[in-house]
Amino acid sequence: QVQLVESGGGLVQPGGSLRLSCAASGNIFGLSVMGWYRQAPGKQRELVATDSGGSTNYADSVKGRFTISRDNAKNILQMNSLKPEDTAVYYCYLQLARYGRLDDYWGQGTQVTVSS
Repeated sequence: QVQLVESGGGLVQPGGSLRLSCAASGNIFGLSVMGWYRQAPGKQRELVATDSGGSTNYADSVKGRFTISRDNAKNILQMNSLKPEDTAVYYCYLQLARYGRLDDYWGQGTQVTVSS
């Protein structure tokens, strides 16, 4: 079993900052990638940022504003200069690479609302 516990969502004004964190526990042998995706109403889930153990990847829309960091089985998404279009449910993501296959896991999601 793999558990992902997210925290840090909320309501913030445009230009503000929020910090999301995600802690993984359970059988996480083979932990490869941790990161965040988001889904806005009426839209598909999209990548925000991932950390593959030293190598990071960001969506173009958040580059220069968001920073992902990782410490073992915990990752943090620092979101600065937030815009209304960043409003979405943010999901923590984890990939395990083991036994010759890749398995993806998702958190329950945390709401981020950017509004004045």
